[in-house]
Amino acid sequence: MTEKKLTRKYADAGVDIDAGNRFVQRIKPIVSKTFRTGVITDIGGFAGLFSLNLQHIEKPVLVSSTDGVGTKLKIAFMMDRHDTVGIDLVAMCVNDILVQGAAPLFFLDYLAMGKLDVDRAADIVKGIADGCQEAQCSLIGGETAEMPDFYGKGEYDLAGFVVGLADNKDILDGSEIAVGHRLIGIGSSGLHSNGYSLVRKIFFEDLHMKVDDFVPEFGRTLGDELLEPTRIYVRAIQNLRRDFRLYGIAHITGGGLIDNLPRILPAACKGVIERGSWERPPIFPYLEQKADIPEREMLRTFNNGLGLVIVVSAEDTKEVMLRLQAMGEKGYLIGTVDERGEGEEPVELTG
Repeated sequence: MTEKKLTRKYADAGVDIDAGNRFVQRIKPIVSKTFRTGVITDIGGFAGLFSLNLQHIEKPVLVSSTDGVGTKLKIAFMMDRHDTVGIDLVAMCVNDILVQGAAPLFFLDYLAMGKLDVDRAADIVKGIADGCQEAQCSLIGGETAEMPDFYGKGEYDLAGFVVGLADNKDILDGSEIAVGHRLIGIGSSGLHSNGYSLVRKIFFEDLHMKVDDFVPEFGRTLGDELLEPTRIYVRAIQNLRRDFRLYGIAHITGGGLIDNLPRILPAACKGVIERGSWERPPIFPYLEQKADIPEREMLRTFNNGLGLVIVVSAEDTKEVMLRLQAMGEKGYLIGTVDERGEGEEPVELTG
């Protein structure tokens, strides 16, 4: 009787330790470009270290957020393009703390694959590093997990974690938003990272389209449109806050305008939004028409062309719009804050 051969190496179970070590060395120069003042560690340690400079902050508050990219990753798999989803990962996290009044300090990522593909993983981290540089934060650590039999061939998952800093007096919670304030929408780059389960169903199941189909309305292929990275608003918002008072900021993600704007409005206020007051990127009317999506469903599922909504005084509105334009951002006066009556919805559409 032949003796059964035992599995004696981790690699026999599908985990390549040497590939992991090569990957760490590969990404070190990519990650180091994100380091800002405060980083006191290098990639490859057991934890990331960041030193806080609190000299000019009276009451420091750490602000954190975590998020993923969702099923937008499926588009990356279909196109075998992996250098942009990391930007989405950073954007979804940093935009969330930005609207609370925090400046991003450092970022951590979690990347899980069935089998570590060093080239693909390096492309992913390059995207994360690009996002961190745009957000002015440091990528100081992360986890790369090789998990055989857990993910399909060529598939992976991403999660991100950001920590930022704010002075307690500068935290934005919307509590001082009042009747008469103006709502300014800041343009999105497209779908960002929300609604992709529905988007994939419409394009690939209902319309039988492929990622390499050229769409005249988009001026590019479907895949290129769907992989357009989420816009990062750190520089724009920090610039505005130096000279203007922002009473509140809503990040328009899953739930759209209908669900996200009310998160910053006092109970006695409602947002009155004028239809057609902003430019929608072509992807939104295309989806709406091809799939016959009702208006309310569009407004609850997608950002519809607005990545952020900021609340400003009537007096500052014109100057804020001009500043956004000067920074290359698309700003739209989309509505006002009004008194909310008993039984009224927190968001009212007019026009």
